[in-house]
Amino acid sequence: MTRPDLSDDGKVAQYRAELRMVGRNQRLAGFALVILGAVAVWGGTVAGPAGPAIQWLGYAALAFGWALMLAAIFLRTRYHRRRMQEMDR
Repeated sequence: MTRPDLSDDGKVAQYRAELRMVGRNQRLAGFALVILGAVAVWGGTVAGPAGPAIQWLGYAALAFGWALMLAAIFLRTRYHRRRMQEMDR
């Protein structure tokens, strides 16, 4: 993996677009789970007898969604560090 060429604004924009694609699926799935979990936690308060189970599922979705988003941040940071290292060591 070679270091990106950041000599002009166009190449910087191209590298930023490349970085945005790293971990994109994990980030979008995490965001969807966080939204779904928040709706489930809120909806569990008015769901009657099934409310506590729905709330627990909502909390699980929130936790898993945030874990996915943090994993995507970790993947992008690791990718960026590898790209910025010189390969001629």
